[in-house]
Amino acid sequence: MSAQPAKAIDEIQVYNAGIAAPGQFTIQQHLNYIAVGLKDPPFAGGLVSHHSINGTPEFAYGVTDWWEVGLYLPFAIQDRQLLSDSFKLRTLFVAPNAEQRNFFYGVNFEFSNTTPKFSQTRFAMEIRPIIGVRNGDWEFIVNPIVDIGFGKYGEADFAPAARVARKLGPDLSLGLEYYADFGQIGNFAKPADQQHTLFAVTDFRLGVFGVNFGVGYGLTPASDRFVVKTIVGYAFPVTGGDSATSAAAGPVNPMSHASARPFQP
Repeated sequence: MSAQPAKAIDEIQVYNAGIAAPGQFTIQQHLNYIAVGLKDPPFAGGLVSHHSINGTPEFAYGVTDWWEVGLYLPFAIQDRQLLSDSFKLRTLFVAPNAEQRNFFYGVNFEFSNTTPKFSQTRFAMEIRPIIGVRNGDWEFIVNPIVDIGFGKYGEADFAPAARVARKLGPDLSLGLEYYADFGQIGNFAKPADQQHTLFAVTDFRLGVFGVNFGVGYGLTPASDRFVVKTIVGYAFPVTGGDSATSAAAGPVNPMSHASARPFQP
């Protein structure tokens, strides 16, 4: 009986240390459809992922060139019912101008207030380190995530994510993303009970919007077998910004977590 959230996840994303410009607001809409998923709940009364839609709007604000804050309002749709998973707050710290660096790093802290359908613990925290390298054509990123649930059923899980992608044009990339949950740190689950999912992904620009689209396949019996994910983002112009910042404002860069700044090697 797991205390961790049901693995029909509202956010399926590898963070790459890109953030909004100082004074800039961004919004991303995450939507994920579990076409073929687990048909048993992760705990009594928990959300069944099979044929569910999961997502969240994500609102973010750039405080400085190394600090961004954000708000999520997660939800799921199952059996024609709209289910709220309350809210998440996050604070993201990165190397300044990370999107222009060959080696970049950061760390994201996320606090969650969850509802009983999604977790046996009301409060949880995610600690997400960000380590990556890139050149003009390729990028490789690792997020060695630790998920912590608080309370009677709380535990600390190791749930890493990774991404490798090739840039094919100014606004187009193709790649692979990997998401896993090994279970409780110090007491990993048996391999068949761990979650491992591999996604083929593409990132591109659609008008003023940045889009991430992926199709995932579960590699273990404990994983959802077939998942489709989308992220659509927009960066608002910076009010009263200087010419450089205003020029940077615009569509979300598909090779970045939230930034509208152009990708540079």
